Amino acid sequence: MIGEALPFWARQLVPYLALGHGLFNLLVFGLFVRQGWLGLGIRQARRSGAPPPVAAIRSHRRTGPWAAMLAGLGFLAGTILVLFDKGHLIGYPLHFAVGSMIVLVLFVLYSLSRRITGTDSPYRTPHARLGVLLLGLYLVQAVLGLGILL
Repeated sequence: MIGEALPFWARQLVPYLALGHGLFNLLVFGLFVRQGWLGLGIRQARRSGAPPPVAAIRSHRRTGPWAAMLAGLGFLAGTILVLFDKGHLIGYPLHFAVGSMIVLVLFVLYSLSRRITGTDSPYRTPHARLGVLLLGLYLVQAVLGLGILL
């Protein structure tokens, strides 16, 4: 098994790396909460006919791809960490499944965001709903992760 092939000192780092993984993904979750907050403000302004909040739109568009990339890196780091710790990919099946769903939702969210054009784009509502789903999945993932750490 992979974990058994690691030197003793490397196996001793696994709990600290797991904590780092959790803290990193907590920060990524914070980025997505901010993204949701910006998106909600943009949506409310558009629906009310108010002038578009240009700074919020610019920030939402600029930060979204970075947040998605960081989430993907967090998933990859968690997968590698489990490989080192347990010696196989599915050491924590539910945590892995929810993480996989997060990555899938992020891929679809990003794909939808690239298709949004104009104020009446049919992709806006699915993008918003998937964003809410993403935040919910992150909350479930955080609870599962705390169950693993504690």
